[in-house]
Amino acid sequence: MNDFWRDATRHSLQVVAFCFGVAVLTTAIWPANSYWMHVINALCIGLITWAVIEFGRLPIPAKYCHPSVEGGVGWPKGWRGVGLATLGIAAGFLVGDPIGRWLSGDGYMRSADDGRLGLIITIAAGGVATLYFYMRGHAASLEASRNAAERDASEAHLRLLQSQLEPHMLFNTLATLRALIGIDPPAAQQMLDRINDYLRATLNASRSTAHPLSAEFARLDDYLNLMALRMGPRLRVTLVLPDALRDVPVPPLLLQPLVENAIRHGLEPRVQGGDLTVRAWAEGDRLQLEVADTGVGFVPAEVAPDRFGLTQVRERVATAYAGAGRVEWQSAPGTGTRVRLALPLAPAAGVGPGR
Repeated sequence: MNDFWRDATRHSLQVVAFCFGVAVLTTAIWPANSYWMHVINALCIGLITWAVIEFGRLPIPAKYCHPSVEGGVGWPKGWRGVGLATLGIAAGFLVGDPIGRWLSGDGYMRSADDGRLGLIITIAAGGVATLYFYMRGHAASLEASRNAAERDASEAHLRLLQSQLEPHMLFNTLATLRALIGIDPPAAQQMLDRINDYLRATLNASRSTAHPLSAEFARLDDYLNLMALRMGPRLRVTLVLPDALRDVPVPPLLLQPLVENAIRHGLEPRVQGGDLTVRAWAEGDRLQLEVADTGVGFVPAEVAPDRFGLTQVRERVATAYAGAGRVEWQSAPGTGTRVRLALPLAPAAGVGPGR
């Protein structure tokens, strides 16, 4: 409703400006009356016409109206729009014209022929103004449709990327279970129980295009508990999530492939294992997410550019944040790997780096 009153105010000011222009024309036709008399008459006709059209579209069901960019009710479609414009112009002339002449006083002079010409001018001016608002409404409708199509396309692309992530995550988890069966059957049985709960929670959560950051960290904690059964004390994990950022929405499984890569390519090949740190903090108006390991590291130039985890995360960030997100990484042999995501963040979540 606030959007409606904002738009109505803007429309009324445009109508007022239009009426001052019409008054210039009518003053040239009937110079015996002062310009301000014509302004008063034009304002009475124009504002009554505007009010009938502006408020008359509210009772019309949204399905019979073009959508507006803000998601509200736009200009009525088809005969409803024509009928509403006709009603508004008629009300403007039949009600607004007498009021305007009354407000102008006895000095306002106009003959019967002038009245007919005034009706023609009212119809012409009302038609021009109505056409102007119709064209603006139609343009807004096209923009709203385009925005909706872009949102649908982005959501479909996100779901496609998630559908690629789910089997990748599942296969990695099952491969871990297979390796554990041969060396520690009791631990493998315990891991199978955890996998059941983990996959149920993860796959259910990934059906949406966004979930709270706390849910993302909870899924990571579940996954890392599974990895701890396999790596034991070789895997040392630190998760840092400030309370102020727990409800920030992010795409599901956003950090999962980065954590999997850190373990698979960084920590597992290292005999003594290492540390894995996942943390979140706010920096200005951006959410910072970081996955860092102390694994074997690598030479960036020697890594295939289409490595699954990093490529998928980049694509998902680009799609979900319309190019406003950023993914950076750095690594060197023997020093581990660090991947950082910088995402748009509402100013309300203004906290510093987690420790």
